Amino acid sequence: MKILLIGASGTIGKAVTKRLAINDEVIAAGYSNADVIVDLGSAESIKKMFEQVGQVDAVISTAGVANFGSFDQLSDDEYQLALNNKLMGQVNLVRLGRAYISNGGSITLTSGVLSREPMIGSTAVSMVNGALESFVKAASLEIDSFRLNVVSPIFVKETMAMIGMDTEGGLSADDTAKAYIAAVTGSMHGTTLDTPDHAN
Repeated sequence: MKILLIGASGTIGKAVTKRLAINDEVIAAGYSNADVIVDLGSAESIKKMFEQVGQVDAVISTAGVANFGSFDQLSDDEYQLALNNKLMGQVNLVRLGRAYISNGGSITLTSGVLSREPMIGSTAVSMVNGALESFVKAASLEIDSFRLNVVSPIFVKETMAMIGMDTEGGLSADDTAKAYIAAVTGSMHGTTLDTPDHAN
């Protein structure tokens, strides 16, 4: 398969690439240091990326920016960043990318466990994660030429260690990657895949 992976240089993206590259051609896309440069917050940039890459069998997004911050302190700009980048950036991968997906192919987006298990400081992140899961569920009802799913990772151990969190409740990037492989190779459509369910 020819697979376009947005966010390939991130912790999860690297783990997904490592697994897929064994059998498939992976085109790495990202904000910098990638085969194709893309700004997820710009519809024009996403359009140019697809024009550059052409037809693909699958698109995977492990990207999307949204800031943590207390409800009292989150600014308009921080809400807008979450909406423009993590939410609409990934929605636009589907809207603008659908013409480039092979028949029977797939698009896999990324939300996160904070949609259903929020924590203090996660208001903006939880909001867009929940919206992504609802978008996939609804949009899939009107899409029949390719499959659309979203992976909802729990905290990744490597990231937790990097920011000084206890890694006990996390999942390794390699185990997290298994849910993305399941989304690409499976038959599910309109599904939110929870990473612990696919770790073994």
